[in-house]
This record gives sequence, C-alpha cells and structure tokens, in this order.
Amino acid sequence: MKRIDFRLQRYAVLALASAALFGAAAPAVKPLTAAVHPVLLAGLLYLGSFLGLALVRIARRNTAEAPLARRDLGALAGAVLAGGVIAPVLLVWGLSGLAASSASLLLAAEAVLTALLAALFFREAVAPRIWLAAAAILGAGALLAWSPRLALPFSPHALAVFGACLLWALDNNLTRRISLADPYAIAMWKGLVAGAVNTALGLALAPAAPQSAWLAALGVGALGYGASLVLYVLAMRYLGAARTAAHFGTAPFFGAVLALAFLGEPVTPALIGGFALTLVGTWLALTERHEHMHQHEALEHEHRHVHDEHHQHPHRGDEGPEPHSHVHRHERMRHSHPHFPEVHHPHRH
Repeated sequence: MKRIDFRLQRYAVLALASAALFGAAAPAVKPLTAAVHPVLLAGLLYLGSFLGLALVRIARRNTAEAPLARRDLGALAGAVLAGGVIAPVLLVWGLSGLAASSASLLLAAEAVLTALLAALFFREAVAPRIWLAAAAILGAGALLAWSPRLALPFSPHALAVFGACLLWALDNNLTRRISLADPYAIAMWKGLVAGAVNTALGLALAPAAPQSAWLAALGVGALGYGASLVLYVLAMRYLGAARTAAHFGTAPFFGAVLALAFLGEPVTPALIGGFALTLVGTWLALTERHEHMHQHEALEHEHRHVHDEHHQHPHRGDEGPEPHSHVHRHERMRHSHPHFPEVHHPHRH
C-alpha cells in the first residue's frame, strides 16, 4: 500500500502552521492571566481574531470561496458556542493555575477527542494508526494532568484545559461539516460572536484591565486564533477532522518550547515524558498509508476547486479562472488512489 504522497500531505503543512500559531498562543496568553479576568481575556482573544481576519478579508476581496448557506447555520452556531464562547474561558482559567509548558502539552488531548467524536458520532473512518497516535497523545495529557499531592488526583486547572479540548473537539467536527464554505467567513463569525459575548460578560464582571493587556490579547487572538483557525479549516477540507486534529497535535511542541525559552519554566520529568509521547503520536499520524478501491456516489455541492480527477464537469463559461467556486455535480465513480476521509471520500471501510 502506498504512503500518502506530498500531493495530499501538503495540506498537512496548513495544519502544522495552524498548530504553530495556536501553540504559541498559550505561553503568550499566560502572562496576561494575572492582569485580565478569564472571561474578558477569552473575549478579547476572539475579538482580535475577528479584527485581524477582517483586515485580511478586505485586502483579499476575491477569494473564490463558496458562501455560507442557510443549512450551515446550525453547525456554525454549535461551533461558535462550544469552541468560541465556552472553551476559551476554560482554557484561560486553566492557564492561570498551570505552567504554560504543561498546559500547552495538555492541549494535545484535543486531537484525541476530535478523532473519537469523528469516529463515534460523525462516522468518519479512522485507521488503527490514527488510534495509536491518539492513544500516545492521550497518555501525554494524562501524565501532565496527574497531581498526586492534591486532594483530587487530577488538577482542576488541568481538567479545565481538558474540558476546553473536549469542546474544541466538538467544534472541529461541526466545522468539518461546513469546511467547504469560505474559511474566512467561518472564522470571522466565530470571532465576532464569541468575542462580543465574552467581552461584554467580562467587562460586567471585571471592567478594570490595563490597556497594554487589551492590545496584547487582541494581537495574540489575531494570529493564534484567527489565522490559526483559517488554516485549520483549509486543512480539514482536504484531510478530514481526525487527521487534521492529529497533525494539530504538534501545537504542544511549539507552546512548550516557547514557554521554556521565554518564561523560564523548568524542565520536569513529566514534561519530558509528555513531550516524547506527543512526538510519537504525531509521527504515527504523519506517516499514514491509506489506499483502497472505493466508490463515489453522485453528489452536488459548491466549493473552491480545480479540475482534477474528482472534478470533471461542464461549465457555463462565466465561472472565472481556476481555482474557482460554483455549484457542480460529481457523477458516480469507482477507483483506487491514496486519499483521506474528507468530504469527497465519506465511504465506509
């Protein structure tokens, strides 16, 4: 069986870039937790996401992306509530009581939980190799969350980060359902709604916060949440939810290294063990092989595309140069090639 080639794995680069930005956000947010209320800080991060992406969207007027449709609103609303409103509050509160390096590695649980939800509730095919990767990453999270000196064996701050990961896993799977739509629109709606709700609540709870902390939170949000989310949605469009999440498991590497380098945090045995397990899980996901005979059923939808083997359809003549977006139909087809379980490959295994 062939290894997935670079023609498909290049989309993993988008997931890795997303992971780098999000991983860097945890140590960047850590110093702000002492100065800004968790709810307000969560709101500012997503407002920064919205403002940053709005500027990019204005600069890139023609993105040739499919617009969000009415049928997408339910999944978008669920993703905004779970991943935009509630999860960031849990993360920020968790960060306030954990070392940033440990919290960064705990975020690897998001990959495991995303794969579990994708397989159990959203019927996405997840190969044994991906399950092994998920198990290694889960082991890393459990090692870092264990705190035997407390009355509860697991730190409540660590459990809060784990809860944020669970909500982001739900968010990822809901977003996967609408990933063919404009990723900028998806990320901007999440940033605007989640940012406005949590900022308003945060100001009601604790209106006093240094102006410099506001600006820093907006900047971190623009890159670590906004740009990261756009890259994540683009990767998920081609890789599926579980595999994108597995690649996103590299985020802890970036966060932990930055925390050690710039925050002066100590290197502990638990940190070394968690880092090693996360590295093993990431390697397993990146070296997957998946090819077999499969059948495509007839399908009609709209998204940004070029005319490859899956997109051979007639045109009216006004669609514009490739890549472009328009409603098109896929005829029934049976063939074999390396692939991921993205929207064009939802078949059973």
